[in-house]
Amino acid sequence: MRTHTAAGQNSILGSYIKAVGRALDAAGCDGAALLAEAGFDLKALDGTDTRCPLVNTGQLWRIAVAATGDPAIGIKVANHYKHTTFHALGYGTSASSTLKEAFERVCRYCHVVSDAVDYQFFRRGCEYHFVIEPAVEIAAEALDALVSSYLRMCRSLIGSRYSPLSIELKRARPPIIDDYERIWRAPLRFGAEQNRLIFDADSIERVLDTGNPELARQSDAISSRYLARIERYNIVARVREVLAQRLQGGEPSQEEVAEVLNVSARTLQRKLGDSGTTFKEILDQTRHAVAEAYLSSPEHSVSEITYLLGFSCSSSFTRAFRRWTGLSPSDWRLERLASRPSRSPVAETTRARDRRSLTHASRP
Repeated sequence: MRTHTAAGQNSILGSYIKAVGRALDAAGCDGAALLAEAGFDLKALDGTDTRCPLVNTGQLWRIAVAATGDPAIGIKVANHYKHTTFHALGYGTSASSTLKEAFERVCRYCHVVSDAVDYQFFRRGCEYHFVIEPAVEIAAEALDALVSSYLRMCRSLIGSRYSPLSIELKRARPPIIDDYERIWRAPLRFGAEQNRLIFDADSIERVLDTGNPELARQSDAISSRYLARIERYNIVARVREVLAQRLQGGEPSQEEVAEVLNVSARTLQRKLGDSGTTFKEILDQTRHAVAEAYLSSPEHSVSEITYLLGFSCSSSFTRAFRRWTGLSPSDWRLERLASRPSRSPVAETTRARDRRSLTHASRP
């Protein structure tokens, strides 16, 4: 699986970013140039499994609004989605036998698209409620795009004239809502407690003549395998992140890290084993990366770095560092500072961790 995300970062499919680029092209802008300005390389998005850091999308939406002069650009991106935009999930929803089944599929496999948003879907009386729950802060335009994508899904399955009973969003009311009313064609409420689409039960439960259970099952199987690969990467990334935060002052135990991740130590050990690594290996790799980050700047002494890495004494740190690099920490620092300008520990930590994350995530 190709990925461009660093440890601990939420991610999104590169194919989704390409759809934003197509929307910018359609608005008369240079989509590729604007993607590049936001930190995306259009050529690097070609892989079917490519994932990108979600953090870059906030900048992309700001650039998109400024370039197009259209604060409602988010709701129009859905016009540029393709079936492959959402990996196998797009085919699974298209092959669903009812809209109820399609929304349940979205809830089950939503992290195929991005691990930054979760959903709830349930019946309440004669209505169905679909609640959008971002796990992190996302741009208002991104939320607009999500709503449009699910309305597009509904209309592609039961008819282009279909609309929900109402749409409720936590975001502030846009200054101009003409496009929202024209495209969404539903009663709108802004400043709500939840991001929620409300549907009539009859439409949601209606059997669709386009349903294809066999294709839906095959799509589900592909989505499940893809999510398993993401999870294997994510558990390693999450352990690295916790270790990097807790090294200072002592070596964190596997039990302590497991508690932070809300899993048992045995479950953590099993998941790391499934990912082809161990807690000890990740601890060693994390210390190595952080050690190089701090040594690349003269701001910290070797004694201070020993403490920051959780080693009991400088001699233990020196032995470990010789094993990693073949040099003592002092000799390595002299060589590094002589060969290039010093960099901040925080920036170097990010670079070092990203290199290891990318290397790990690129493995099949």
